[in-house]
Amino acid sequence: MAAPAGGAGDAAPDPARAVEEARALLPASAPAPDYDDDDDEDLEERAYEAAEKVIVSISDGPDPADGDDAALCSSSSTPPFSWRKLWLFTGPGFLMSIAFLDPGNLEGDLQAGAVAGDTLLWLLMWATAMGLLVQLLAARLGVATGRHLAELCRDEYPDWARRALWLMAEVAMVGADIQEVIGSAIAIKILSRGYLPLWAGVVITALDCFIFLWLENYGVRKLEAVFAFLIATMAVSFAWMFTDTKPNGKDLLIGILVPKLSSRTIRQAVGVVGCVIMPHNVFLHSALVQSRKIDQNKEYQVREALRYYSIESTIALAISFMINLFVTTVFAKGFYGSKEAGNIGLENAGQYLQEKFGGGFFPILYIWGIGLLAAGQSSTITGTYAGQFIMGGFLNLRLKKWVRALITRSFAIVPTIIVALFFNTSDSALDVLNEWLNVLQSIQIPFALIPLITLVSKEHVMGVFKIGPNTQAVTWTVATLLITINGYLLMDFFSSEIRGPLSGSLLCVAVLIYASFVLYLILRGTELSEKIVKAIHNSFSLQ
Repeated sequence: MAAPAGGAGDAAPDPARAVEEARALLPASAPAPDYDDDDDEDLEERAYEAAEKVIVSISDGPDPADGDDAALCSSSSTPPFSWRKLWLFTGPGFLMSIAFLDPGNLEGDLQAGAVAGDTLLWLLMWATAMGLLVQLLAARLGVATGRHLAELCRDEYPDWARRALWLMAEVAMVGADIQEVIGSAIAIKILSRGYLPLWAGVVITALDCFIFLWLENYGVRKLEAVFAFLIATMAVSFAWMFTDTKPNGKDLLIGILVPKLSSRTIRQAVGVVGCVIMPHNVFLHSALVQSRKIDQNKEYQVREALRYYSIESTIALAISFMINLFVTTVFAKGFYGSKEAGNIGLENAGQYLQEKFGGGFFPILYIWGIGLLAAGQSSTITGTYAGQFIMGGFLNLRLKKWVRALITRSFAIVPTIIVALFFNTSDSALDVLNEWLNVLQSIQIPFALIPLITLVSKEHVMGVFKIGPNTQAVTWTVATLLITINGYLLMDFFSSEIRGPLSGSLLCVAVLIYASFVLYLILRGTELSEKIVKAIHNSFSLQ
């Protein structure tokens, strides 16, 4: 006899009711399973909290889960271009571009112009293009994975390598920050007509940490607007100088289009290329792109974000190239071939400009000071930003932002105040310091580039967004070129600075350790490294 309706006979069970009954048996404290990684986000340090991210109003698009074949085919396609969406994505690339305009880069520009004239403008353009390639890879890593480079390095490398990479990133950031703070302090000294000494300018610049914290309370877009204003200030200031000095248009075009390099200008050429890659900037950009709300599980959203970030980064670095070109051309016009060319540095550049081009409606000394102040202030704030991401990512420290910012700022400000007090009265000593800081950052370049290229080439990290063989070949070629050029800079510097057998022996040991770590980063995870490890293991087993 058939079981009555609602009975416990052979009637098929209701799946929804079965799920509810199963949930009722769970302890009250047990949360329902969640596969959206929200729990992991609560346990790990993230670049931006969900509430902080900018909503870019990307349409939901097709959902492959509905089983529609058309949806499955088009789910990976990119929606049509939209100017409004480009505007919403605009911001991270311009913050990244500030590292191409910091006081260290400006000093490289003015020295290249004074010593080599317009002959290195072609190299500046191609160096900026190489920098763009590296930064696009950093953006690709951040968008496709939803995590930034420091976080991924924390998971990818063993503990000793992770800590070494963190230390190198911190050293690179502190070196860059000292240059940026000193640049701001020089600008403050210029604009105060010398009333404020260098150390006072350093203290004033240190306060930008609190400005940064205050701006963050008003959202990401407000902070990006402030940086846009500072970049515009640099552009107007240096463009004003460019028009005042009336450079030769023909020489300018030849310098951009015709490659020229001589033994006399090789040092400036190396400096131009070396300034392009700032190690902390690679970490920074991979984190900044996460300020937009993107669902990494939806391929079409990731593709759309990569498209707009690529456009925005290209525009930002095109503007930074023009600003660098203005500075190089101004000093080429004023000092190329003169006896002062070899003596110009960041500290005395404003005075040389004033003596060469005079006052006018607005003295060029103060135009230079305003542009330098904007460069220094913007780069020190982005340095604080980068320091937070580096520390939080490598060490997974869930600290309040103001605590991390104060720690990051202290790393740079304390040594910078000591430097400012020691070098306050000596222009040549500041130039020597700047050379050492450039060397310090050059040493760190492989420890940002190699992990970046390694990670974006791995399918288990990037999924369908890993770079292909051709792109890998190009990026490794660019990385090799940059590392080789910086290696030349290091050899040239140390050959003139190191004296005596003891110093030489210590340098050889340091170079051996350095080269071994770089080789480890390159070979790790490859078939060759696995064969080497296996061979070593077998040799020990036979013994």
